[in-house]
Amino acid sequence: MTDLQIGNHLRKLRFLKGEMTQAQLSKNVGVTRQTIVALETSRYAPSLELAMKLACVFDCGVDDLFFWINLEDAKSKYSSDGQ
Repeated sequence: MTDLQIGNHLRKLRFLKGEMTQAQLSKNVGVTRQTIVALETSRYAPSLELAMKLACVFDCGVDDLFFWINLEDAKSKYSSDGQ
């Protein structure tokens, strides 16, 4: 099975939305700032409900906000860069 991780455009969209802070975003969706930090660093995968709330804040689709990162491809890319 392919090793996948959920990536996102949260940080970029926060800045495009008037440089919204993590604290402001967390208040808008009802989570802690630490949850936003964990989401932005891909250490936490959101529930469907949270993903939809975040998409509403940024007026976009969930699939415009979140995407898959294939970790196998990323590992092979970084290991071949040094050759």
